[in-house]
Formats: sequence, C-alpha cells, structure tokens
Amino acid sequence: MANSATIKQKELFGHPVGLFVLFFTEMWERFSYYGMRAILVLYLVGLTTDANPGLGWSNGEALALYGWYTMMVYVMSIPGGIIADKLLGQKKSVLVGGVLLVLGHSILAVEEMWAFYTGLVLIVCGVGMLKPNISTMVGGLYEKGDIRRDKGFTIFYIGINVGAFLSSLVVGYVGEVHGWHYGFGLAGIGMAAGLIQYLIGLKHLTHVGNFLGASQNDKDKELMKKPLTKIEKDRVVVLLLSFLLVIVFWGAFEQAGGLMNIYTSEKTNRMLMGWEVPATWFQSLNAMFIIFLGTSVAAYWAARKLKGKAASGLFKMIIGLIIMGTGFFFMTAATAQYESTGSSAMYWLVLAYLFHTVGELCLSPVALSYTTKLAPIKYASLMMGIYFAMTGFGSKLAGLLGEWSESLGEYTIFTGIAVFCVVLGGLVLAIRKKLEHLTHGAEDDEHVIHDEAEGFELADN
Repeated sequence: MANSATIKQKELFGHPVGLFVLFFTEMWERFSYYGMRAILVLYLVGLTTDANPGLGWSNGEALALYGWYTMMVYVMSIPGGIIADKLLGQKKSVLVGGVLLVLGHSILAVEEMWAFYTGLVLIVCGVGMLKPNISTMVGGLYEKGDIRRDKGFTIFYIGINVGAFLSSLVVGYVGEVHGWHYGFGLAGIGMAAGLIQYLIGLKHLTHVGNFLGASQNDKDKELMKKPLTKIEKDRVVVLLLSFLLVIVFWGAFEQAGGLMNIYTSEKTNRMLMGWEVPATWFQSLNAMFIIFLGTSVAAYWAARKLKGKAASGLFKMIIGLIIMGTGFFFMTAATAQYESTGSSAMYWLVLAYLFHTVGELCLSPVALSYTTKLAPIKYASLMMGIYFAMTGFGSKLAGLLGEWSESLGEYTIFTGIAVFCVVLGGLVLAIRKKLEHLTHGAEDDEHVIHDEAEGFELADN
C-alpha cells in the first residue's frame, strides 16, 4: 500500500518533503486560476469603447457565464477522479491537468472569441484533472490516524492562497491597467512555472498517487476487487451529507469573484490618499488573511481538541459556514450605506472578507482532509472529485444569486445569504452527533505524533 511507505519519506519542518512539492504546484495553479478569475467578469462587462476594451456584456450575462464556468471547472473533477482511479493514477493525472492548464491560459492571451472559448474549455478540463488528484495525494502522504494530516492540509491551503494573493495583485493589475489579454497570458506563465516545479519534485512523490490497478501488491489488487463494507458505506453517506454544507458555503463565498467584484468596481469608494485602488485588489484580501491566520486557526482547533471539546471535521465545517455567512451582514451594511449616501466605504469589504476567510479556514482545508479520512481508498479520487463538483454547484449557485440581484437588489441577496447560512448551520449543528456516529471513529484512530509546529503531543484516543 502507498501509505505504508510514506513514513520513510524525507521530512521538512516536520512534514513529508512531498507536501511542499504539492504546495508549490498548487500555488502556481491557483495563481493562474484566481488571476484569471479576478479579471474575467470585469473583462466581460468592460465597454468595447474603453481604452482597455472588454466584451460589453451586461452584468447578468457576465455573471451567468461566470456561474457556468466556475461550476464546470469543479464538476469536471468527477471524470478527473474517475480517470485517476481507473486509468492513470493521481500523479499522472495531475501532470495531464497541468499541461491542459498551460495551454488554456496561453490561448486566452489571443484576442479572438474562438480563443476565449477554447481557453475556457481547456482550463475547465485541466482543473478537473489536477484539482481532485493533487488534494488526494496530500492525504496520501500521511498514514491513517496521523494527527499531522489536518495541519498538512492547512499548509497546503496556505500555498493555494499565496498563489491567489499574488495573482489578484499582479494579474489583476496587469489585466485591469495594461490589457485583459496580457493578464490572461501572465496567468499561463504562472501555471508553466508550477508544472516545471512539479516535474522536478516527482522524486519526492514516489510512494503516493500511483495507479493501484497497476500495482503488483496482492493487498492492492484485493482492495480494488473488494466490495464496500457497511462502515465504508456509512462514511460515504456522511460525506455526501456534509457536501450539502459545501454547496451552500461556496454558493455564498464565490460572490467574491462575481457580485462582490462588480459591487466593488461600481459602488465602492476606492479612493485612498488620492489614489484609486484597483477593484481586483480586494480579492487579494481573502488570500492575505489566510496566509496570516491559517496557522492560528489550525492551532486553535488543535488546542480545543486537547481540551476535549468538540473539534471534529464536521463541527469545524458547520462553524465555518456560520462565520462566513455572518460576514455578509457587513455587505448588507455596505449596500444600506450606498442607498443612503450614494457610496459605500471600503472597510465593509475588508470586514466581509475577514469573516469569509475565517469561515473558509474552518471549512475548506478541513473538508479536504475529512474527505481523505472517510472516503474508501479505492474511490479516493472519485470522492474528492465529487467534493469539488459540489464546490462547482456552489459556484453555479453563486452565479444565479448574482443574476437575481438585478431584480431583487444587492441588499436582499446579501442579507438573504447571511440569514440562510446561519440558520442552516444551526440546524446541522443540532444533528451533528448523529452524523458523527456514522463515521465509526474515522477521526478517533490517532496515535501519538509530536506536532513540532505547535508543540502539541496527542495521545491515543
């Protein structure tokens, strides 16, 4: 089995070196994706007569395409997971995804409509191949019950957001100021850097991401043929139910690239000491907060667990949804200020992104780790693909909510999101223990491992 060999891997800062190879690969992939996301809607709604011409679409049309695009990017994780489980393995699938992404972002730099749609299709396919499989490989670096797994995913998640932070500033600025297609091309260069780094670092990933179907290990062969047990089926049920939280979370969170992006551009007073802050830069706030708060949030949950308080993956996800939803009350305040004065202050956006970030840190990296803990090994990539597909459905929901804002108004949409997230989180919290019973102790099988980063030592449960 792949996991049984991972303890022999070289370590860096108390984690397998392979984690940092995947860290930088994902960092550059997210640099390309979030850079493109930062300018996509603004490019679509930009006037064709501007010095930096866009396509001249209406807000509704732009948000509709944004919703479909962000949904398909993640829904394609299902076939990406199936291909990895049945044909290529995760490691080769990540490589194929990286190549497709380089091609897609590069083609977007061509100022033709055929190139625009072709580039989007290639990016959709590339993310579908790379995203679920690279996340599954992170889980594969750790043995079952290794308490470092959640922290490993948090470190990995910080890599995601280093890329997102840099892309919103660099790609956003280049696209908004110098030309949209220059921004698209710059995103492609970032992905090429990630692909090269991944190829160089493959020597540190020899024990993870391999195709089990080609394994000569008798246990691997038996595992692929063996039907799921009752315990495995129960865990799959819990995973699928937890994915409902994921849909709602990302349906709200992805307003950042759509409705909140347009709101920032059109209705926020962005003047700072005589200089207008680019609208795309506000999307870097989320990534910046994650970089600064990521380890603190992870340490809080670890300390809470040591005290014997609720700190399961499902509990963290519920709290994350509630915190993120609360952040939309600041957008309610922003729209109220705009309606009364004709402008809204930047600090409302900063506060909203702060709450969204804390909520994201409680849910997103935890959900990745939770999926690797509960998913049957032979369907590991498929279940991760389904997780990202749920993220995609949430993104489509985000696009729909953005479209509805044209008739319902931003005040109604932002307030409705906040109330729904808080209420849903409270309802799931009420049945949490029943759901956790169905995991059959998947998170309780932890042996003593010293956590050097935080100085914790956890005993067997």
